[in-house]
Amino acid sequence: MFSDGRSRRVIFLAHCLLNQNAISDGTAEVPAAHRELLRVVLNAQVGIVQLPCPELCCLGLDRGDPQGGERPVVVENTRIRRAMGQPEAAARLRELTDQMVRQVGEYRKHGFAVLGIVGVDRSPCCGVNTTSDQDREVPGQGVFIAALRTALEAAGLDVPVIGVKPSAPNALDRVRALLDA
Repeated sequence: MFSDGRSRRVIFLAHCLLNQNAISDGTAEVPAAHRELLRVVLNAQVGIVQLPCPELCCLGLDRGDPQGGERPVVVENTRIRRAMGQPEAAARLRELTDQMVRQVGEYRKHGFAVLGIVGVDRSPCCGVNTTSDQDREVPGQGVFIAALRTALEAAGLDVPVIGVKPSAPNALDRVRALLDA
């Protein structure tokens, strides 16, 4: 099974790395996708699995406040983080987490290498090293990454998780290191 031309290597990328149109108002760095990051992954012959955008899926494109883009990013991100803890959003977040664990499990079950998960630091949902809380960027994980890591561990799935700031000079090196590991 799966003895065709595929590489049998995949990486899971935060939704906004492939689609800047999904992120909260006022935070887009590029018009569409982070091309250089995608080039690095594609040149390594690695398939890309796009993580769902938990904020979009749980709160909507305007994140529940059409005026959100008028606030400083970390203030709006703190509001989003709190909104993700509300019962309806939290239930949706659990569903998204379960779906991602199932996908990772399916790839592993069929002998694919799941090279890792790439989140976006400062994000209230997808931050890995830093997140937004208390109206500032703080060390810690976003709510989706934290839930995903816990669920993967509970399922016995060990997957490296890194966080990048796409515009940071070391972002591509960090992704390359994950691909080469």
